[in-house]
Amino acid sequence: MKTNFRFMRHYKALLAFAGAMVLASIVLVAVRGFNYSIDFTGGNMLQLEFPEKVEVGQVREAMSKVGYGSAVIQSYSDTGVMIRMQGSSDLTPNELRDKIVAAVDALHSGAVKLVNFEMVGPTVGGELRNQALLASTIALAGILLYITVRFRFRFALVSVLALVHDTLLTLGLFSLLQQEVGMTFIAAILTTIGYSLNNTIVILDRVRENWHKLAKIGMEQLLDDSINQTLARTINTSLTTFMPVLAFYVWGGPVLAGFSLAIMCGIIVGGFSSACVTTSILYAWQLKSPER
Repeated sequence: MKTNFRFMRHYKALLAFAGAMVLASIVLVAVRGFNYSIDFTGGNMLQLEFPEKVEVGQVREAMSKVGYGSAVIQSYSDTGVMIRMQGSSDLTPNELRDKIVAAVDALHSGAVKLVNFEMVGPTVGGELRNQALLASTIALAGILLYITVRFRFRFALVSVLALVHDTLLTLGLFSLLQQEVGMTFIAAILTTIGYSLNNTIVILDRVRENWHKLAKIGMEQLLDDSINQTLARTINTSLTTFMPVLAFYVWGGPVLAGFSLAIMCGIIVGGFSSACVTTSILYAWQLKSPER
């Protein structure tokens, strides 16, 4: 598929749109905040033993009936499960424990055994939040260094700015929807950064290949040609990635919902930023400070 879209004719509008979306995301995060999961806020953990083999889906169904279907449920043996969940403002920890045990107890007529019940304090959540921030910072610094060495510093900086754009828009969406933010969300953000960066590298590599034409065709034409030469690849890759993630979101249940939503958002905004934001910033920079 050969295209000839003139993206750079509208670089100011593209940058204005991207800037407005980033600003809106920052305002949303500042005003609404996030719906943090137990990983960040602390909560309660229950360890249960069943008299016979039990599926996580069965336990989740029982939890859903009492309004806790989004709890993190993990099996550690055929008959044992661990349930992690946030506390309730209406119930004391002991009341919450009894409510959950009674709900899952119905699966085996009173034969479920509570092995352990403990509260996870917010200090753990704070440590995890700091580790997540550190991981993201290290990832961005590594990306900046790699692209500087592989291409040039100008390419590296615009790539990192585009990744910040992708991350902020995803954060804004989660704040708007009040979707639960946990460690799986952090994993999704880092996955999105890698996915978006891969597409950006493909476009910038084509820009580098076409760089010898700069004096002849100008920066606007060079960037437009580079985007169009990779546009089919960008669309096909995005669609083939988006469809299975959408299936996870629709049928994967509440555990995968947040992860899938973050990946889908990252695919959309990452495709836009790779083709439009990165190149628009590069074009504006070239107009202000030409580089031969």
